[in-house]
Amino acid sequence: MRSLTPEQTDGYLRRVGASRRESLSALHRLHQVAVPFENLSIHLGQDVVLEPGALYDKIVGARRGGFCYELNGAFALLLAALGYRVSLLSARVRGADDRFGPPFDHLALRVEEAAGGTVWLADVGFGDHSAYPLRLDERGEQSDPRGTFRIARAPDGDLDVLRDGVPQYRLETRPRELRDFGPTCWWQCTSPASHFTRSPVCTRLTGSGGRITLSGRRLVATDADGRRREEELPGDEAVLLAAYRDRFGIDLDRVPRQPA
Repeated sequence: MRSLTPEQTDGYLRRVGASRRESLSALHRLHQVAVPFENLSIHLGQDVVLEPGALYDKIVGARRGGFCYELNGAFALLLAALGYRVSLLSARVRGADDRFGPPFDHLALRVEEAAGGTVWLADVGFGDHSAYPLRLDERGEQSDPRGTFRIARAPDGDLDVLRDGVPQYRLETRPRELRDFGPTCWWQCTSPASHFTRSPVCTRLTGSGGRITLSGRRLVATDADGRRREEELPGDEAVLLAAYRDRFGIDLDRVPRQPA
């Protein structure tokens, strides 16, 4: 994977409001506060390009967000530039039918310090997930502001990631390359069976530990203690564009298409 220049690294750190002195845990949380999980490119007719330069230009240059391949792909670039050892891992997301999706359904990160030591699961691209990285070698419960997580052994050497006792995805431990995710990313962006093509969504962690989400025109704000407020935004496109700009820092020139 191509390395960031020192100037690009500093630009990325400014994007997430961090310094080079931040811990991995702090970077993980700050990234989710500053960079939304969003699928707007699909509904704006824009290509999703899994290439390091394109990821950097979108997330840092254009101050956009993305979905798992983009967010974790870009975060891997930042962490590598800061001296971490980073591997891309393929995961299969658990669906509503309790079945796991196809290989490369999700991209997550194995992270350790360059000198060795604790191995972490970093994932800033799964929407509402852990605020902080999880110990990849820990099999007991791990407490996080977003829930209680556990990483359990699964068949064929894989690992299941559970939140509050519910499996979220099944993780392979074999390192992958960014290009390996290309075919499934294309399917996610184009197939009517993909949930990403069904409606525009934009969500981020808030600085106070809650979450704010815009799905179509429904704006949902959840406090850190679980209190939830919903509102349906008016039909005026200017209102929707203002919500993307003011709530998520995304400045669009047109409203993402809502499928019929």
